[in-house]
Amino acid sequence: TARVAAVEATSEGIRWTFSPMVDIARDARWGRIMEGAGEDTYLGGLIAAAYVRGYQGKDLTSPTSMLACAKHYVAYGAAEGGRDYNTVDVSDRVLRDVYLPPFQVAVEAGVGTFMSGFNTVQGVPASANRKYLTDVLRGEWGFRGFVVSDWNSIGELIPHGVALDAKDAALKGLTAGVDMDMSANAYASELVDLVKEGELAESVVNEAATRVLRIKVAMGLFEHPYTDESRAATDILTPAHLELAREAAEESFVLLKNEAVLPLKPDASVALIGPLADSQDDMLGEWAIRGDAKDVVTLRKTLSERLGGRLHYAKGTEIQTDSEAGFAEALAAVDRADVVVMALGESRFMSGESFSRTNLDLPGNQRKLLQAVLAKGKPVVLIAFSGRPLTLPWEAEHVPAILAAWFPGLQAGPALARTLFGEVSPVGRLTASFPRSVGQLPLYYNRLNTGRPAPTDAPNQRFLSSYFDERTTPLFPFGFGLTYTQFEYSAPEIVGQPNVAALASGTGAFEVEATVKNTGVRPGTEVAQLYIHQRGTSVARPIRELKGFERLTLAPGESRTVRFKLTGKELAFWNLDMKFAVEPTELTVWVAPHAEGGKSATMRIKP
Repeated sequence: TARVAAVEATSEGIRWTFSPMVDIARDARWGRIMEGAGEDTYLGGLIAAAYVRGYQGKDLTSPTSMLACAKHYVAYGAAEGGRDYNTVDVSDRVLRDVYLPPFQVAVEAGVGTFMSGFNTVQGVPASANRKYLTDVLRGEWGFRGFVVSDWNSIGELIPHGVALDAKDAALKGLTAGVDMDMSANAYASELVDLVKEGELAESVVNEAATRVLRIKVAMGLFEHPYTDESRAATDILTPAHLELAREAAEESFVLLKNEAVLPLKPDASVALIGPLADSQDDMLGEWAIRGDAKDVVTLRKTLSERLGGRLHYAKGTEIQTDSEAGFAEALAAVDRADVVVMALGESRFMSGESFSRTNLDLPGNQRKLLQAVLAKGKPVVLIAFSGRPLTLPWEAEHVPAILAAWFPGLQAGPALARTLFGEVSPVGRLTASFPRSVGQLPLYYNRLNTGRPAPTDAPNQRFLSSYFDERTTPLFPFGFGLTYTQFEYSAPEIVGQPNVAALASGTGAFEVEATVKNTGVRPGTEVAQLYIHQRGTSVARPIRELKGFERLTLAPGESRTVRFKLTGKELAFWNLDMKFAVEPTELTVWVAPHAEGGKSATMRIKP
């Protein structure tokens, strides 16, 4: 998809994109969780590298190469309270273990630019933080591209309190390592005077300019500054691109619950109800910018073409309203149908930048409409549209089938219809945990244990780590996702017994293997996930860490063995002395369908 985005954008002369966003996000209240890869560092790095390769291609001078930008450097996703632009205060170890690695992977993938964040990091605004912009990014990682500020983040050094005026902000931003000032205009208005007054060495300005020019040279922009305008007529929204958009949407859907309702019977009559069933604009999601809603095919349009008179549509309610004026029409549609599909959730402008929420329930009176529909006794499928995990405990208890559809884009309707009727099976897996309550946030699977862990997730376990009024586990964990068949996992086996010295030198490795079997009656695709946990180390390690996954498609009754290779790279962490090292440990491994499942095996890794 990133390659297609680059081909289409460059046909209009766009050679630089402010993507990928590689911020790790552990708090669903934060609206920008929708832009990134979720809560896991390992997965975040893989997705960052894939975006970079897709956008930039194999040759930056190619007319279809679009420069990537890793953002928002760094730890923007750890905003306190999930409130956008808010303070971030995390330790060096957490930065090194959690928030920095995806950016480092982007550098290793060859990303051309970085964007500095809005937030503070350990009391210093990210756009004036020389430690991370220069010492780490360029000194440790060898980054050779340039850094652009986020929108006005140089100007925002003033309200942050570290700059008194635009001149002060320009000086601190440039000397920290931000080469390009986006929108604040502080560099353009102040740098000349700073040099003339002797407060800023001209060589610092020259170095920043050289970094920008180096990238332009690498892209061949001086030799070929113009775009072939005729490409736009042939490269945008081609049949192949639209097919990929549909396939990408299909593979993003996550089936959260299914009590034998899905897939729908081909001859079923369907009541389609909800404010998102026919909303072209909302399917685009936030940051669509020039996306045109008229290009979107909605679920209503697709089902109308497929079912004809067997489709009974009613909007029912608006996304955010208390009015029940549409309830009667919706309930009448239910009476005429065999099964009900409810299209509920957020609008496109409820997730994204500045859209932080303290309540993650279905907005407005959507749950009340859902309750009224369920009272009719017909089978119900809830399609939840959103840019983030929602709190759906009531829905998970009462609705027989739930599909998380996010904002699926131009081909929303065809992708959803094919999934509902079983022409394709859901294969998506959650990249962020779904909370039971906002009171659990931030919530993430790879947390540290406590000194008083509770034996279960039940509420009110006095003097143990629990909540008085809520279970501690997520409603749906990281990595979770159902399909239209079932799978069974064997216990994992560990093959090999390297020691720390061999792992640290790069000569040692071992494998973890397990057998996965399709125990259902339909073909299906499973994502087998490898998790590890280390004990006996110099610092506490997460209760589980994702270290690999493999996607496999199995026929009914078919089994296959998955094998994962582990090396020192996967086992190393920032230890007590802040060294990235492998330590002697008791290692537990799981091959599992999600972060809370699977059987385990344990081994000792000795010095």
